[in-house]
Amino acid sequence: MRATISTTSKYLPEKVMTNHDLEKLVDTNDEWIVSRTGISERRVVESGQATADMCIHVAREILQKRDISADDIDVIIIGTVTPDMLLPSTAALVQDAIGASSAWGYDLSAACSGFLFALETGVNLIESGRYNKVLVLGADTMTSILDYEDRGTCVLFGDGAGGVLLEPSQDENYIIDSLLFTDGSGGKYLCLPGGGSIHPATEKTVRERMHFIKQDGKKVFKFAVKGMADISSDILKKHGLTGNDIKLFIPHQANKRIIDACVKRLGLSPDQVLINIDKYANTTGATIAIGLAEAVEEGRVQTGDYILLAAFGAGFTWGSTLIRWGTTY
Repeated sequence: MRATISTTSKYLPEKVMTNHDLEKLVDTNDEWIVSRTGISERRVVESGQATADMCIHVAREILQKRDISADDIDVIIIGTVTPDMLLPSTAALVQDAIGASSAWGYDLSAACSGFLFALETGVNLIESGRYNKVLVLGADTMTSILDYEDRGTCVLFGDGAGGVLLEPSQDENYIIDSLLFTDGSGGKYLCLPGGGSIHPATEKTVRERMHFIKQDGKKVFKFAVKGMADISSDILKKHGLTGNDIKLFIPHQANKRIIDACVKRLGLSPDQVLINIDKYANTTGATIAIGLAEAVEEGRVQTGDYILLAAFGAGFTWGSTLIRWGTTY
C-alpha cells in the first residue's frame, strides 16, 4: 500500500505587511530587502490569532473539499515551531475545534523542514495499513518570535498555514520517496534560545531578548544551498530521473537567492519552479504546504506529474520528497 495526497489547502492571514511598512519599524528599505531576499511583502496574523486558528481554517477546508466528516480523520500531525503554547499540542487544539473525535495527533518540530518530516511520518502511517486518512499540516506564526530591532532577521518571515490529506493510493500515483537528514552541529546557527528547559523564561531572558529567533545568515545560506541542492539531486538519481522529468519543483521559500542556486544546480527552467516568497516571505513549516495548495489552485500539476519538494531548516534539518501526483479533490 502506498500513500497519496488527495486534498490540499492553505491559509494566509488577510493583513499584509510590506517592506515599506517595515521601514517604519527598523533600519531597512524595500530595495535592500528585495535584492537580498526576493521578499516584497508578508502576511501577519491579527491580534489574538495564533497557529491553531490558521490550522483550523486549513483543516476545515480540506474536510469540505474532500466531502468527509471530521470523524473520518485518523491522525493529525502538525509541523510547527510556533505552537499556541508548550502544552497541550496545537494538534490537540485543532482536533477539538474541528470535532475529529476519533483522531489522535501531535506536533512535530523540525523548523522549515517540519512539513516534509511530518509528511514522511504520515506516509508511513498510511503505508502501515492501520490508518486511512492522515491530516498533515504545516503552520507557523513567525511574527510572534521576531525581534523588530534585528533587521537581518525580522524582514525574512511571515505567517501562514497549509496542509494535505493523505490516503491510500488506488493507482500508480503516490508519494514515491523522501530523503531526510539532521545535523545537530548546526543548531547554534539558527535558534531560539529562551523559553525551554535550559533557559526558562525569566526577567533576564526577556531583557536579553532570548525569546526571539536568532540566526547567522551567512552560515545558514551556505548550508541551505548545499543541503537542498544535494538532496534534491540525490533523490532524482536514486529513482533514475533528471530535472527534465520534473513538472514542478516546490522548494522551501527562505530566500530567492537560495532557490535560484538550487534551480541552477538541478538544471530546471523557471516554469518548472514555484516561487511565492515575494508575497508570503518565509512561513517556516508552512511554505511547502502553501506551495502545494497554490500549485493545485493554479492548475500547475496534473495526474501523473512528477513533483519535487525540498526544504532546509534549523537543526540543521533538510530533506526532499518525490511525488507522482494523483487525483485531488
